[in-house]
Amino acid sequence: MSNYHYDVLVLGAGPAGESAAINAAKRDRRVAMVEMQTSVGGNCTHRGTIPSKTLRHAVKQLVQFNQNALFSDPGTSHRISFPRLLERSRRVIEQQVAMRTRFYARNRIDLYFGTAAFHDAHTVEVRDNHGAVETISAEDIVIATGSRPYRPADVNFRHPRIYCSDTILGLSHTPRRIIIYGAGVIGCEYASIFSGLGVKVDLIDNRDRLLSFLDDEISDALSYHLRNGGVQIRHNEEYERVEGDEEGVNLYLRSGKRMRAEAFMWANGRTGNTDALQLENAGLEANSRGQLQVDENYCTRVSNIHAAGDVIGWPSLASAAYDQGRSASGSALDEASRYVNDIPTGIYTIPEISSLGKNERELTRSRVPYEVGRAFFKDTARAQITGDTVGMLKILFDPRTLKIYGIHCFGDQASEILHIGQAIMNQPGEANSLDYFVNTTFNYPTMAEAYRIAAWNGLNRLG
Repeated sequence: MSNYHYDVLVLGAGPAGESAAINAAKRDRRVAMVEMQTSVGGNCTHRGTIPSKTLRHAVKQLVQFNQNALFSDPGTSHRISFPRLLERSRRVIEQQVAMRTRFYARNRIDLYFGTAAFHDAHTVEVRDNHGAVETISAEDIVIATGSRPYRPADVNFRHPRIYCSDTILGLSHTPRRIIIYGAGVIGCEYASIFSGLGVKVDLIDNRDRLLSFLDDEISDALSYHLRNGGVQIRHNEEYERVEGDEEGVNLYLRSGKRMRAEAFMWANGRTGNTDALQLENAGLEANSRGQLQVDENYCTRVSNIHAAGDVIGWPSLASAAYDQGRSASGSALDEASRYVNDIPTGIYTIPEISSLGKNERELTRSRVPYEVGRAFFKDTARAQITGDTVGMLKILFDPRTLKIYGIHCFGDQASEILHIGQAIMNQPGEANSLDYFVNTTFNYPTMAEAYRIAAWNGLNRLG
């Protein structure tokens, strides 16, 4: 057994942990990182954001190829197997791991690979895959162990045809039909991916509409385009049991419906990775979903232990986790930190979705007067050139001051387009105004000029 002492110890090498560790190292602290997997990057790199978004991009390219008359004969459809598409994801993962490993080396952050468990509030024991144990102590500790798919005990995930969002990346064939249980962000993204591959998809939602946190118009557009791609969406359904056999999986719903497919994917909920940490030894306790509660400085109820990323719950986004990790380590070092709440939503369905600020339902509920400006992609020259004509940009604003309340985008590169509006929304005082888009010259042809079109559309509504 070896013993080491550091200024800051970070548990988990995902976006939150990486940001926390590098932020501390930049401030001349001696920093160590403990990662449960055999390489850095966390679930974001190995099982979540990177592989799924790379897979989604490859499917989108395939769909565009099949729909483009220049490259594909009418009536024909080129197909690529799911395992072959995953090869591209593996190459991207390798590049990400190599790049992030260099980050740690360049910042002189010591890496330990193994399972961490608290001995007390300042000490962690790390057991590697060979059973060797190292004891690491630190003045401050940041927990950034992330999350994993929630797996109900009555579903047999050992069955070769039953998957979760982690294990679906090991799918060795392209099924003709798949059932996806759970219509949250992950479920909708994978429904887009599989339908783009020509797989028949049954998407089971236990709510009455898709992604109810979105603007209703955007949610409706997503439902339409998923159905247009062959996805069968079933709302207000709850599973009763899941049974797999050698040739497929049967899903029995409480409504009495029975469904069958070659593969089944569970995409309903996530659990914080805290069960192996022995939190009680540090005076901490996770909630029923394995998550830790923190204050506005990302501090737990133990003053020297902070937490960030998926392990604290909402919003469970890699982008937010990176900022949270930096703020958590800054707080641990008694430096200024900010609570991350101005967070854009990026949903990588096909087409993708991105939004920021209030939606119509929220403004109406709060009795806030507003007006709407829209730009439909089909009316922009750039979209007509690229063929990505599906989608729209929607701006909600104050009809008196023209202050922007919210921006909602559906269509190709929505998550990129949104950041222009985000920059204006974050301007102080009168600078946050629809006037900016009217009085700014945009390159032509670009998707960015959708802001000018939407702004004029909204102003015209004011008469």
